[in-house]
Parts: sequence; structure tokens; C-alpha cells
Amino acid sequence: MQPRASLLASALLVGLTAGCNRAPDEPAATTATTALPAPTPSAAPAPSPNAGPATIGASHVLVMHRRSERVPPTVTRTPEEARARAEDVLRRARTGQDFSALAREFSDEPGAASSGGSLGTFGRGAMVPPFERAAFALGVGQISDIVETPFGFHVIKRTQ
Repeated sequence: MQPRASLLASALLVGLTAGCNRAPDEPAATTATTALPAPTPSAAPAPSPNAGPATIGASHVLVMHRRSERVPPTVTRTPEEARARAEDVLRRARTGQDFSALAREFSDEPGAASSGGSLGTFGRGAMVPPFERAAFALGVGQISDIVETPFGFHVIKRTQ
């Protein structure tokens, strides 16, 4: 039972039983009327109907540069070179080339060779904000523009 409903039921029960144990000649007890407290908000507000899905599936190609966070020592390209490489990936993806093959060939993400760039499904708050905004804005099958994060340049494809 909801807390407000429970309080209401208790108030009704007390009001109905207030006179049950009195003698026939004893006057009925009066009860004070008090307002019920407003329900407390839940920990997480209900999502807006226009908020979109709670989880999505996506794949990506990550092109890192020497100033990227968590960059392996083998990545020595400049940010400008990384952006140019990401632009090439984007062009190829938008002309219909297989996205998982592009991820295997161009992504600096650890594990991209075996996953084809697949990130599986994830919810809001699981990815860095620029990546999340871009991924959740896509329709299934759509490919993002280049998205820059502290990890480098991403090309994202929404899969679910």
C-alpha cells in the first residue's frame, strides 16, 4: 500500500472505530481533522514520455590521438590527424560500408577487433555526456557526426 493511502486508511479506521468501545450513554468522541502529508517524491522521478528510451544499443569507431585520455603508447597521431581519420571513417560509413568492418580496421578502442565496435546496450549516465547525447539522439540505424570526447573522436551507429 502506498504511504499516503496507508495514512488515509489509518485515519479512516481510527475515525470509524473511535466510538466502538464507549458505553451507550457516553457521548461520541470527536476527532480533529488534519491534512495528510504530501507524498514524498521517489528517489528517481518518472521519465518524461518524450525522454526517449531508457537504454539503447550502439557501436562506435574510436580514433584516439596522443592527447586522448587512456591513450596507449602506440597511438602517436595528432588531434588533427585523428579528426581526419574519423572523417574518413564517417564518409565510408555513410556510403554504406560495413560498420563493424570499419571498427575492426580503424578503431583504437581496446577490443574493437573482436567486438566490431559493439558497445552492447547501455543506459543514460553510462557514457561520457557528449557521447551519450549523440547516441541517444540517433534513430536505430543512424550514424552520428563526429563526436569529440576526452578519449578522442567517435563515429557512432545506433543499433537498438
